[in-house]
Amino acid sequence: MKKFFGEFKTFIARGNVLDMAVGVVIGGAFSAIVTALVNILLSVCTWAVPGGLKGLVTILPAANEAQKGVAGIGQSFKASEIVEATKAFAANQGATIDVSDASFPTWQNALLTKYTLHGTTYTYNMSAVIDWGTFINAIISFLIVAFVLFLIVKAFNKMREAQEKAKAKAKEKLASKMEAKGAEAADQTPEEA
Repeated sequence: MKKFFGEFKTFIARGNVLDMAVGVVIGGAFSAIVTALVNILLSVCTWAVPGGLKGLVTILPAANEAQKGVAGIGQSFKASEIVEATKAFAANQGATIDVSDASFPTWQNALLTKYTLHGTTYTYNMSAVIDWGTFINAIISFLIVAFVLFLIVKAFNKMREAQEKAKAKAKEKLASKMEAKGAEAADQTPEEA
């Protein structure tokens, strides 16, 4: 057991593992920044779409009873229809309510536990939804992160290449100095040496 933990300590203490851990943490933080930036850019680009980026969804037709939504409401309803949907939800439960009733917010909250807002449309939680906005965001975020990583790797390789050239030049200079000293020593007579 002691040997196992000794090997683990050696593994963790290696520079590559620590560098990789730091890279993962920084990469996660960078990814969050890129995702936020892409959300902002796509929100500006999709401002004309009702609900913006979050409104880019496709609700697939119900394949079974569980996906059909609440009776009288269906799979989805517009955010502007929240009052009518709340009344229909209460009626489905056998209650007749009005907006002025004290119980109206309770009914509305109960309804909203069954539906999720996508842009300006509430969709039933059990419905199959294709969230195009999230998909587009993930693709653009990936491309930005990949491009930045490409630039970093390219800069790193260029620095490494310059370092290798400098080492080769230094070796060449040292070899020529050694060669010159050797030639100089060969030209000297034994008395001069």
